[in-house]
Amino acid sequence: MNVIIYCRVSTEKEAQVTSLARQESELLAMAAQKDMEVVDVIKEQASGYEIEREGVFQMLDRFSDGQAEGLLIQDETRLGRGNTKIALFHQLQKMNVHVLSLSHHGELQLSESDSMVLQIVGIVEEYQRKIHNLKIKRGMNKAMERGYNPGENLSNQHLARGRERIEFPIEEVVRLRSNKLTFEEIAATLRGLGYDVSKATVHRRYREYISLEKEEHKS
Repeated sequence: MNVIIYCRVSTEKEAQVTSLARQESELLAMAAQKDMEVVDVIKEQASGYEIEREGVFQMLDRFSDGQAEGLLIQDETRLGRGNTKIALFHQLQKMNVHVLSLSHHGELQLSESDSMVLQIVGIVEEYQRKIHNLKIKRGMNKAMERGYNPGENLSNQHLARGRERIEFPIEEVVRLRSNKLTFEEIAATLRGLGYDVSKATVHRRYREYISLEKEEHKS
Protein backbone atom coordinates (compact mmCIF):
# COMPACT_ATOMS: atom_id res chain seq x y z
CA MET A 1 0.00 0.00 0.00
CA ASN A 2 1.23 3.48 -0.87
CA VAL A 3 1.17 5.80 2.13
CA ILE A 4 1.83 9.37 3.14
CA ILE A 5 3.56 10.18 6.41
CA TYR A 6 2.28 13.28 8.18
CA CYS A 7 4.17 14.82 11.09
CA ARG A 8 3.23 17.98 12.97
CA VAL A 9 4.38 20.04 15.95
CA SER A 10 2.81 23.26 17.17
CA THR A 11 5.85 25.49 17.74
CA GLU A 12 9.43 26.03 16.60
CA LYS A 13 10.92 25.32 20.03
CA GLU A 14 13.93 23.04 19.99
CA ALA A 15 12.09 20.23 21.80
CA GLN A 16 9.27 20.41 19.27
CA VAL A 17 11.67 20.34 16.31
CA THR A 18 13.31 17.26 17.82
CA SER A 19 9.86 15.69 18.15
CA LEU A 20 9.20 16.37 14.47
CA ALA A 21 12.34 14.49 13.47
CA ARG A 22 11.48 11.65 15.83
CA GLN A 23 7.98 11.33 14.39
CA GLU A 24 9.40 11.04 10.88
CA SER A 25 12.00 8.45 11.90
CA GLU A 26 9.53 6.26 13.81
CA LEU A 27 6.87 6.43 11.09
CA LEU A 28 9.40 5.54 8.38
CA ALA A 29 10.38 2.52 10.47
CA MET A 30 6.72 1.55 10.84
CA ALA A 31 6.18 1.81 7.07
CA ALA A 32 9.21 -0.38 6.41
CA GLN A 33 8.07 -2.95 8.97
CA LYS A 34 4.67 -3.21 7.27
CA ASP A 35 6.12 -3.23 3.73
CA MET A 36 4.44 0.06 2.81
CA GLU A 37 5.64 2.37 0.05
CA VAL A 38 6.10 5.94 1.33
CA VAL A 39 5.27 8.38 -1.47
CA ASP A 40 5.65 11.54 0.59
CA VAL A 41 6.69 12.77 4.04
CA ILE A 42 4.91 15.96 5.09
CA LYS A 43 6.20 17.90 8.10
CA GLU A 44 4.57 21.01 9.54
CA GLN A 45 4.96 23.43 12.40
CA ALA A 46 1.43 24.71 13.00
CA SER A 47 -1.41 24.62 15.50
CA GLY A 48 -3.59 21.54 15.39
CA TYR A 49 -6.66 23.78 15.67
CA GLU A 50 -5.74 25.51 12.41
CA ILE A 51 -7.19 23.81 9.32
CA GLU A 52 -5.55 26.13 6.78
CA ARG A 53 -2.22 24.30 6.62
CA GLU A 54 -0.24 23.85 3.42
CA GLY A 55 0.76 20.34 4.39
CA VAL A 56 -2.87 19.30 4.91
CA PHE A 57 -3.83 20.60 1.46
CA GLN A 58 -0.83 18.83 -0.06
CA MET A 59 -1.83 15.59 1.66
CA LEU A 60 -5.47 15.79 0.52
CA ASP A 61 -4.39 16.58 -3.05
CA ARG A 62 -2.25 13.45 -3.17
CA PHE A 63 -5.12 11.31 -1.92
CA SER A 64 -7.48 12.91 -4.44
CA ASP A 65 -5.02 12.13 -7.24
CA GLY A 66 -4.86 8.48 -6.14
CA GLN A 67 -1.15 8.63 -5.32
CA ALA A 68 -1.66 6.97 -1.94
CA GLU A 69 -4.26 4.94 -0.06
CA GLY A 70 -2.98 5.25 3.49
CA LEU A 71 -1.91 7.87 6.01
CA LEU A 72 0.65 7.29 8.78
CA ILE A 73 0.58 9.56 11.85
CA GLN A 74 2.01 9.34 15.35
CA ASP A 75 -1.44 9.74 16.94
CA GLU A 76 -4.74 11.44 16.16
CA THR A 77 -3.68 14.77 17.68
CA ARG A 78 -0.91 15.13 15.08
CA LEU A 79 -3.54 15.43 12.36
CA GLY A 80 -5.56 17.99 14.27
CA ARG A 81 -7.38 18.96 17.41
CA GLY A 82 -10.98 19.88 18.21
CA ASN A 83 -13.31 20.52 15.29
CA THR A 84 -10.38 20.52 12.87
CA LYS A 85 -9.58 16.92 13.78
CA ILE A 86 -13.19 15.82 13.21
CA ALA A 87 -13.39 17.67 9.89
CA LEU A 88 -10.17 16.11 8.58
CA PHE A 89 -11.05 12.59 9.69
CA HIS A 90 -14.46 12.97 8.05
CA GLN A 91 -12.79 14.05 4.80
CA LEU A 92 -10.36 11.13 4.93
CA GLN A 93 -13.24 8.71 5.54
CA LYS A 94 -15.04 10.02 2.46
CA MET A 95 -11.86 9.45 0.44
CA ASN A 96 -11.54 5.87 1.79
CA VAL A 97 -8.10 6.59 3.23
CA HIS A 98 -6.69 4.06 5.70
CA VAL A 99 -5.36 5.95 8.73
CA LEU A 100 -2.69 4.16 10.73
CA SER A 101 -1.08 5.45 13.89
CA LEU A 102 2.09 4.61 15.72
CA SER A 103 0.27 4.74 19.05
CA HIS A 104 -2.14 2.00 17.93
CA HIS A 105 0.50 -0.02 16.04
CA GLY A 106 -1.84 -0.12 13.05
CA GLU A 107 -5.32 1.13 12.17
CA LEU A 108 -6.21 4.23 14.17
CA GLN A 109 -8.94 3.64 16.74
CA LEU A 110 -10.95 6.78 17.42
CA SER A 111 -12.57 7.35 20.79
CA GLU A 112 -16.23 6.49 21.18
CA SER A 113 -17.20 10.17 21.36
CA ASP A 114 -15.25 11.06 18.20
CA SER A 115 -16.75 8.09 16.34
CA MET A 116 -20.23 9.20 17.37
CA VAL A 117 -19.61 12.77 16.18
CA LEU A 118 -18.34 11.48 12.82
CA GLN A 119 -21.42 9.31 12.47
CA ILE A 120 -23.67 12.30 13.16
CA VAL A 121 -21.76 14.44 10.66
CA GLY A 122 -22.18 11.71 8.02
CA ILE A 123 -25.93 11.49 8.65
CA VAL A 124 -26.34 15.27 8.45
CA GLU A 125 -24.35 15.43 5.22
CA GLU A 126 -26.46 12.66 3.69
CA TYR A 127 -29.68 14.51 4.52
CA GLN A 128 -28.25 17.74 3.12
CA ARG A 129 -27.51 15.89 -0.11
CA LYS A 130 -31.05 14.50 -0.20
CA ILE A 131 -32.56 17.96 0.38
CA HIS A 132 -30.37 19.41 -2.38
CA ASN A 133 -31.44 16.70 -4.85
CA LEU A 134 -35.11 17.12 -3.90
CA LYS A 135 -34.87 20.88 -4.50
CA ILE A 136 -33.43 20.22 -7.96
CA LYS A 137 -36.18 17.70 -8.69
CA ARG A 138 -38.87 20.07 -7.42
CA GLY A 139 -37.53 22.94 -9.55
CA MET A 140 -37.31 20.71 -12.62
CA ASN A 141 -40.86 19.38 -12.19
CA LYS A 142 -42.24 22.86 -11.67
CA ALA A 143 -40.45 24.12 -14.77
CA MET A 144 -41.73 21.24 -16.90
CA GLU A 145 -45.27 21.79 -15.63
CA ARG A 146 -45.00 25.30 -17.01
CA GLY A 147 -43.86 24.18 -20.42
CA TYR A 148 -40.07 23.88 -20.06
CA ASN A 149 -38.53 21.21 -22.29
CA PRO A 150 -35.01 20.29 -21.07
CA GLY A 151 -34.25 18.70 -24.43
CA GLU A 152 -34.41 22.03 -26.23
CA ASN A 153 -31.74 24.74 -26.50
CA LEU A 154 -29.07 22.74 -24.65
CA SER A 155 -26.38 22.68 -27.32
CA ASN A 156 -23.98 24.59 -25.04
CA GLN A 157 -24.33 22.26 -22.06
CA HIS A 158 -20.77 20.97 -22.51
CA LEU A 159 -19.49 24.48 -21.81
CA ALA A 160 -20.75 24.49 -18.23
CA ARG A 161 -17.41 23.66 -16.60
CA GLY A 162 -14.73 25.29 -14.53
CA ARG A 163 -14.80 28.36 -12.34
CA GLU A 164 -14.63 30.93 -15.13
CA ARG A 165 -17.73 32.73 -16.43
CA ILE A 166 -20.31 29.96 -16.57
CA GLU A 167 -22.21 29.62 -19.81
CA PHE A 168 -25.87 28.66 -19.62
CA PRO A 169 -28.95 29.37 -21.81
CA ILE A 170 -30.03 32.81 -20.63
CA GLU A 171 -33.04 32.69 -22.97
CA GLU A 172 -34.34 29.74 -20.97
CA VAL A 173 -33.84 31.70 -17.76
CA VAL A 174 -35.94 34.54 -19.20
CA ARG A 175 -38.64 32.10 -20.29
CA LEU A 176 -38.73 30.34 -16.93
CA ARG A 177 -38.84 33.71 -15.18
CA SER A 178 -41.79 34.74 -17.33
CA ASN A 179 -43.52 31.56 -16.10
CA LYS A 180 -43.22 32.92 -12.54
CA LEU A 181 -40.41 30.61 -11.34
CA THR A 182 -38.18 32.08 -8.65
CA PHE A 183 -34.45 32.50 -9.27
CA GLU A 184 -33.80 29.74 -6.75
CA GLU A 185 -36.09 27.37 -8.69
CA ILE A 186 -34.47 28.37 -11.99
CA ALA A 187 -30.98 27.78 -10.57
CA ALA A 188 -32.07 24.37 -9.24
CA THR A 189 -33.46 23.49 -12.69
CA LEU A 190 -30.21 24.48 -14.41
CA ARG A 191 -28.16 22.48 -11.91
CA GLY A 192 -30.29 19.47 -12.72
CA LEU A 193 -29.25 19.94 -16.35
CA GLY A 194 -25.56 20.06 -15.50
CA TYR A 195 -24.99 23.81 -15.14
CA ASP A 196 -23.25 24.49 -11.82
CA VAL A 197 -24.86 27.87 -11.14
CA SER A 198 -26.05 29.62 -8.01
CA LYS A 199 -29.21 31.64 -7.52
CA ALA A 200 -27.08 34.80 -7.32
CA THR A 201 -25.38 34.06 -10.65
CA VAL A 202 -28.70 33.43 -12.38
CA HIS A 203 -30.19 36.61 -10.93
CA ARG A 204 -27.17 38.73 -11.92
CA ARG A 205 -27.03 37.36 -15.46
CA TYR A 206 -30.80 37.87 -15.86
CA ARG A 207 -30.47 41.50 -14.80
CA GLU A 208 -27.59 42.00 -17.24
CA TYR A 209 -29.68 40.52 -20.04
CA ILE A 210 -32.70 42.71 -19.24
CA SER A 211 -30.49 45.81 -19.06
CA LEU A 212 -28.97 45.05 -22.48
CA GLU A 213 -32.43 44.49 -23.93
CA LYS A 214 -33.55 47.89 -22.63
CA GLU A 215 -30.45 49.58 -24.07
CA GLU A 216 -31.08 48.01 -27.48
CA HIS A 217 -34.69 49.18 -27.49
CA LYS A 218 -33.59 52.71 -26.63
CA SER A 219 -31.09 52.80 -29.49
